[in-house]
Amino acid sequence: MQSYLTSGELQKQQYYQVIAGAAAACQPDISDPNVSNEKLAELTAEAAMKVVKWRIRQAKDEYDHSALLITDAYATVAIAYRRAAAAYRTEKQMEQLGTAAVHLVTIATSFMNAESQQGTAQK
Repeated sequence: MQSYLTSGELQKQQYYQVIAGAAAACQPDISDPNVSNEKLAELTAEAAMKVVKWRIRQAKDEYDHSALLITDAYATVAIAYRRAAAAYRTEKQMEQLGTAAVHLVTIATSFMNAESQQGTAQK
C-alpha cells in the first residue's frame, strides 16, 4: 500500500484496475442466500491468499513491477476481506491495515464501475 500512496494518478488507476480485477476474481460462486456475509468474506480472503501464496512460490524476478503489482493486489484483497470477516478483532494494527485495504478495494471497485459505465455511455 505504501507504493500506492506515493504513486501518481496514472499509477493509481493501474492499481485500481488490478485490485478491482483481483477482488472480482476471488468472489465465491455461491448462490445460497443463507450464507452469511462474514462467511462470504472469509471465502473471498482465502481465495485471494491462495493466489498470493502461489504467486510468491512462482516468483522469478523480484523486480518485475507488473508481477509485484498483481501479487500486492491479491494481498490487499485478502487483507480487506479478512477485515470484513472480522478476523482482526484482537489485532489493532492489522485491523487498521485491514480498514485501509477495505477502503482501497472500495475505491478501486467504484472507480472501475464508473469507468465501465462511462465507456458504455459513450458507445
